[in-house]
Amino acid sequence: MNIEALEMIAKQLVADGKGILAADESTGTIAKRFAKINVESIEANRRAYRELLFTTPDFSKHISGVILFDETIRQKTADGVMFNFLLQEKKVIPGIKVDQGTVPLVGGNADEVMTTGLDGLAERLMEYYSFGARFAKWRAVIKIGEEMPTAVCLETNALLLAKYARLCQEAGIVPIVEPEVLMDGGHTIERCYEVTTQTLEKVFTALKSEGVALSGMILKPNMVIAGSEQEKNDPETIARLTLQCFRETVPTEVPGIVFLSGGQSEVEATVNLQAINALKGDAPWKLSFSYGRALQASTLETWAGKTEKVAAAQAEFKKRAEMNHLAAMGKYTGE
Repeated sequence: MNIEALEMIAKQLVADGKGILAADESTGTIAKRFAKINVESIEANRRAYRELLFTTPDFSKHISGVILFDETIRQKTADGVMFNFLLQEKKVIPGIKVDQGTVPLVGGNADEVMTTGLDGLAERLMEYYSFGARFAKWRAVIKIGEEMPTAVCLETNALLLAKYARLCQEAGIVPIVEPEVLMDGGHTIERCYEVTTQTLEKVFTALKSEGVALSGMILKPNMVIAGSEQEKNDPETIARLTLQCFRETVPTEVPGIVFLSGGQSEVEATVNLQAINALKGDAPWKLSFSYGRALQASTLETWAGKTEKVAAAQAEFKKRAEMNHLAAMGKYTGE
């Protein structure tokens, strides 16, 4: 394991004001997004949409890396250039989603899940490395509800994240560790704080016991935020509790924390990221973004599968990347 090389990539991913585009929607997820804009989810349309994102002029000013799906890392532009080469030419680091979704958790609550994908992961990482991937992503899903999460859920998902992270680092790939406490439900922000704290404690205990180099990984957590059925919290409260949670749980060796948007609207995700950076004080980590929907919702809506709308859709994507860049620097003042 070359820790210096991993540290260098991790630092590039959270370079000042830069964030990560999560373009790793599975075939099922992108089909749902396309259905909303009346676009058929066939390979040609998925390829055309990803090409729109990756050929946006100057997007690399604000985006350091792109998380790809297995299909996408094998695709080419209309001119025959592999997407991974296109990104590398733009000084954007290609990454890859390596988890294979969730299955019901044995021994927990009936509604709880665990993430799969460890089988054959070492071999897949070798192949992805040959495609130029230098970071990866694995998402664990933690639900808040009656008698949830259980200790079994937290421990199982933490262990899986740690084993994945170890395999990544052995393959020369920086792991993005993503334990997502879902926004779904009627829980309060205080309950989210409690569960996020428990989750991160378990995750870092597991990472340390697996021998993961914390200086060569990135954390991708949720913000501490009330459930979707509650009234929205003000950004300052979200920022204060999120930072308090991290100060209690995230070791200083971790170079960066990139937030998932987790069901927030585009503007909410930017406003809350700004509030966190405005309040961070001497926090030891870079605090940036790794957004999917919060970078792409307006882009998809504008594009709607129409070739003549590509430039307008790219302008939307570039705008959201720039707004989040400003928020990551603590300089966002509104749309």
